[in-house]
Amino acid sequence: MHYCGDTLMDTAIFHKAKTCGMEIQKTTTSSDCSIVKKDCCKEEQIVVKGQDELKIAFEKLSFDQQIFVASFVYSYENLFEYFEENAYTLSEYPPPLIIKSIYKLDETYLI
Repeated sequence: MHYCGDTLMDTAIFHKAKTCGMEIQKTTTSSDCSIVKKDCCKEEQIVVKGQDELKIAFEKLSFDQQIFVASFVYSYENLFEYFEENAYTLSEYPPPLIIKSIYKLDETYLI
């Protein structure tokens, strides 16, 4: 994370955060005096330590719990299954027969 003063300017997870351009490139030193200006920018890193060993808890499930999990997954998968028996196509419903011309009834003509 890159802070300019007390304001958060940029955060990055897998690469370096972009700077605001206000960081000091070089301090000027001469033979008479050296002027050092305090940098207003600061970089912070947050490190999260992960777990090396993971324990699988499925070995501790009883037979009844395993049956419940299997039946729950099976019923949940079938909950969203679409059936083809309710699908209707346009070939089953032919268009109605036109007795009179609609454009003549509405008196709309293309000129």
